[in-house]
Amino acid sequence: MALAAAWAEGGGLDQGMSKDALRGLVEEAHETMSYNARRRLVDELYIFLSRMKPDDGVCTIFEGRLHVGKITGPVSQTRAKSGLWDLRRPVEWQNAGYLLGELPEEVQQKLSIQRDVADLTSVQAIIDGLGLTDEELADEAQDAVGSAVSALAARRELALPEPGEGLAEELLVHDARWLREVRDLLWDERQLIFYGPPGTGKTYLAQKLAEFLGGGPEQVKLVQFHPSYAYEDFFEGFRPQEDPETRQVAFRLTAGPLRELADLASGEGNRHVPHFLIIDEINRANLAKVFGELYFLLEYRNRSVRLTYSGDDFALPPNLFVIGTMNTADRSIALVDAAMRRRFAFVELAPRAEPTKGMLRRWLAAKGRDPEPADLLDELNRRISDPDFQVGPSYLMKPGVYRDGGLERTWRTKILPLLEEYHYGEDVKIEQQYGLASLRDAIAPPPA
Repeated sequence: MALAAAWAEGGGLDQGMSKDALRGLVEEAHETMSYNARRRLVDELYIFLSRMKPDDGVCTIFEGRLHVGKITGPVSQTRAKSGLWDLRRPVEWQNAGYLLGELPEEVQQKLSIQRDVADLTSVQAIIDGLGLTDEELADEAQDAVGSAVSALAARRELALPEPGEGLAEELLVHDARWLREVRDLLWDERQLIFYGPPGTGKTYLAQKLAEFLGGGPEQVKLVQFHPSYAYEDFFEGFRPQEDPETRQVAFRLTAGPLRELADLASGEGNRHVPHFLIIDEINRANLAKVFGELYFLLEYRNRSVRLTYSGDDFALPPNLFVIGTMNTADRSIALVDAAMRRRFAFVELAPRAEPTKGMLRRWLAAKGRDPEPADLLDELNRRISDPDFQVGPSYLMKPGVYRDGGLERTWRTKILPLLEEYHYGEDVKIEQQYGLASLRDAIAPPPA
């Protein structure tokens, strides 16, 4: 059997042709074809004629299965009944085919590229190991078979470590089972959002958990969304850059934080290492504008898309996880569009429920401090009817709060202004309702 490609014009095509020569032939033969279509045809013909060589591995899809083979000879040309010229390369195919849905995710991503000829070099090691057990690959690796060594390395499993009581104690979480549930959600969904009122430790918890699961801060990148944030800032776009020699400014295609982290995560030797992107204040940007075609990839991790600016085929690496944080006092969770809600798991951090509810009390106990601030905060939140505007413990977990006059100063300049905004336009006396004097009276023990 052979690998074939069609060409509308006879003659002119030779094995080993340069891309410039191919471009001239394609432009002459396909004047009415769009520029992008001509460029794609040139790339595919160049791969077929000049980059493929005998003994190279090749793949094709037939009836829902991937078939793997090896090129055994040079290019030949024959005229088909349709009038097109068939360019053929003889191939020795393996007997077995592999169901597409059972292939490793990285291979499925490459096979979903919307073109006739695609370079699979980046997943060659995985393909070389198809149909072989770990033991068989290990035996071949001992015999110094290069492809077996690479295939065995590519099989190193991605894993997220299991949080234990030590991490729970460090993060002031009441029970390690809560952390393990978050870890399982990330493993299943790969995208998660912590949401809740201000001061509930969403960003801090996201960073510390990502560093633990990823093995260190080197695998974690943080960005903060804002109303003017766009796709070009987040993923890639043309930005002005100054040439260090000529000092002239020109627009150049520049990668954003997601593209940089994705390239790092998919690099050789990193594929078994979890990488985390933390998006702080994720609901403050126009999410459809920021994510663009990446919306699709968040849901279909085994697929790839053609990028808007570079034109590259791109897929999110399997070892890239996304954690967002969302302040519900800024925008209700119900207002996040359905497309985003479907792509993320949502975990609430609220003062009325653990692990946030008892966090301040645990922190005070660990520091050997009086529990009064925790009692005050509990009484304050009991008086706030809207859970989205309840106050989180982090306001009272700072050293400055416990200097002389620090608690009163923090209450006056941090907490009461939040509640004034909450009651804006209402006839509510903030100091009488939420001031320290009123709260202390409420929590004071009854006289003997």
